[in-house]
Amino acid sequence: MSYPEVLGELGSRALMLGNVAVARACLEHGVGFASGYPGTPSSEVIEALAYAASRLGYPYVEWSVNEKVAFEAAYGSAMAGVPSIVTMKHVGLNVASDPLFSSAYTGVEASFLIVSADDPGMWSSQNEQDNRWYGVHAYIPVFEPAGAQEARESTLEALKFSENMKHPVILRSTTRVSHTRAPVTLGALARPRLSGVFTKDVSRWNIVPMHARKLKEELLSRWERMEEMLSENPINTVEGPEDSKILVVGVGLGYRYARESLFKLKALNSVRLLKIVTSIPPPRKLLLRESEGRSAIVVVEEGDPVFETLLKSILYEEDVRVKVYGKASRHLKKSGELKADAVTKALASILGLNYSPETPINPPITPPPRPPVLCPGCPYRSVFYALRRAVKMSKMEAIYSGDIGCYSLGLNPPFNVQDTLIEMGGGIGLANGLAHVVKDKVIVATIGDSTFFHAGLPEIVNSIYNGAPMIVLVLDNGTTAMTGHQPHPGSGRDALGREARKLVIEDVVKGLGVSRVSVANSFNAREVEAKIREAIRDVVYEGETHVVVARGACILDAVRRASSLKVKRPIYIVDSDKCRACGICYKAFNCPAIMPGEDGRVSINASLCVGCGVCEQVCPFNAIRVLEPGDPEWGRILGMEL
Repeated sequence: MSYPEVLGELGSRALMLGNVAVARACLEHGVGFASGYPGTPSSEVIEALAYAASRLGYPYVEWSVNEKVAFEAAYGSAMAGVPSIVTMKHVGLNVASDPLFSSAYTGVEASFLIVSADDPGMWSSQNEQDNRWYGVHAYIPVFEPAGAQEARESTLEALKFSENMKHPVILRSTTRVSHTRAPVTLGALARPRLSGVFTKDVSRWNIVPMHARKLKEELLSRWERMEEMLSENPINTVEGPEDSKILVVGVGLGYRYARESLFKLKALNSVRLLKIVTSIPPPRKLLLRESEGRSAIVVVEEGDPVFETLLKSILYEEDVRVKVYGKASRHLKKSGELKADAVTKALASILGLNYSPETPINPPITPPPRPPVLCPGCPYRSVFYALRRAVKMSKMEAIYSGDIGCYSLGLNPPFNVQDTLIEMGGGIGLANGLAHVVKDKVIVATIGDSTFFHAGLPEIVNSIYNGAPMIVLVLDNGTTAMTGHQPHPGSGRDALGREARKLVIEDVVKGLGVSRVSVANSFNAREVEAKIREAIRDVVYEGETHVVVARGACILDAVRRASSLKVKRPIYIVDSDKCRACGICYKAFNCPAIMPGEDGRVSINASLCVGCGVCEQVCPFNAIRVLEPGDPEWGRILGMEL
C-alpha cells in the first residue's frame, strides 16, 4: 500500500486516514520500533509506518506473528529505552492481555503506545468490546481522539505522557476515527532512537510474587499521580457558558456527535460542553470542577458506558448530587455505533427542546439484498465445493469447525461449511473438544494460512498430544487476504515488502508431530476432493489428525501479479448446445461470473471471469471450454509457484 501523505512537509496539510495520522504522529515523536498484527480497523497504522520506513530507512517496522508477540516485541524495545508502538484491533488485545497487565507493573524506559482500534457496530468483527475496560482493569491510561483530525495530536500527547511517566498508554481508536479521512496539519519529523540499552534490574523486570507485591504498590502510587496530571492536561477542553445548568461531556468521538447535536438544537451558546480525550483514569479534579452547580450531566461516548460509570463513582465519592444521563439511563443505546440523529434526539429530550428529525429519503424501489460472496476465482470456492463432495461421497456427516478469514463466508449456502466461528484459532481449538465427544461425525477444522501461524500451532500440538481425530484443512493463499493482503511467515516477504525467510506449512506441521499430511492444488477440485476423502478414511479408521494443505493464490494477488508480469489469462466460454441447465456451476459451485439465462442455460460474464478454470472441471457435460488459452505461467501463478 502507498501512503505518501505520511511523509508530507512540515506545516503542510494532508488528507489522511485517522490511522495514517497516528502513524505520522509516531514519526514526529521519534518512534523507533513498531510492531502489530493486521486487523480491521487498525491495519493502516503499520502499513503507513512501513511505507515511511521503506523511504526513510527508519523506524524498524514488523508484522508480528500474532498480537501477543507484537506486544512483547514492542514492550521489550521500550524496556531498552526505544520509543515503541504496537497496533491491533480490539479483539487482538485479548490475545495480548497477559503482557498488557504486566507492563503496567514494570513500566517502561521510553514511550510505549498500545493502539487498540475498537469496532462499534461490528463492521468487521465478532464482537464490539470496549477496550477502555482494559485501561481500568490494568491501570493503563487511555487516550481517545475526538476524530480523525485529532488523531495526530492525541497520539503525540499520549506518547509524550508515556515517556514522562515511563508507563504504557492505550490509544483507543474506533472504526470512524481510524477509517475517516480528514485534513491534518503536519509537524516536523523527528530522528528516532533506534538502538537502546537494557539496564538489568531483577527486582523490576522479574515479576515473581516477591517483586510483584512491591511493584503493585508503586503502580497504585503512579496511578494517583497520573490521575492528578491528566486533570490538568490541556488536551481536555471546555466551551460554553460557565453558569449553564447542563453539562454535556463528549468523550473521544462522542464529542463530535455532541457538538454537532448542540449546533442543530441551537444550544451551543447555552450549554456547557466538556471534551474528554484522556478518559482513563477520568480527570477527577476537572470533572468535579465542571460538575459544580449543574443540575444534569449528559455523557456521550462510543461503546459501553465506561466513562459514565466512572463519573458516577467519582460524584458519589465526593457527595455531589447531580443527575447523570447517558447509556445507563437508556437515552443512548449500549449497542452499535453512535448515530447523529439518536444523539440529537437524546439531548433534545434531556434539554426539553423540540426536535424533528429529518424525514429519510425512501427510494422508489427496494435494492436487492447483496450478501458478501467469495470473489470470482477465489481458491476457497473450489476447496469448499470439493469438501462437500468428499464428505458426501464418503457417506459421512461432518461438523465444520470454522475460523476467522475470507473463508468465513463458507458459512453461507451453498457450501455451509462453517458450523462454528468464534475467534482466531478457535476452529481447531473447538475441534479438539468436538472430536472427543461427538463419535458419529467427522470433525473438519478449517483455518487460513495467516491464522494458522497466528493461533493454530498450539491447537494442532494439542490434537496430536491428546489424540483428537480430526481433519485440519489449512487454506493457504499466500497472504492475509481479509485485512488487506499483509504478509505473514508463509508469504516470503516482510512488512516493507522485502524478501524474508518463508515457512512452509506442511513442513511446520510435520515438525509438530503430524504424521499424516497432504497437499493439494486449490484450483484442482478433483485433487482436493481425493485428498480430503483420504483424510476422512484416516480419521475414521486410524483415529488420527490428518492435515490437508490446500494451496492456491488469492485471486486478487494472482491477477495483479499476472498483470505486472504481462501474463495472459485464459478466456472461457459456454457451449450452449452442450449445456443442460443443471445449475451445478452457479448453484453448487456458486461462481458469480456464471449467469443463468431464462431457460436455465448459462453464460460466462467476461468482465467478472478471471480465468481460474475450475468451472471447466465442475461441469459434468463438458459444456465449458477454453476459447483463448492463457500463458503457461498463469497456472504457476495460481499454484504460487511463480
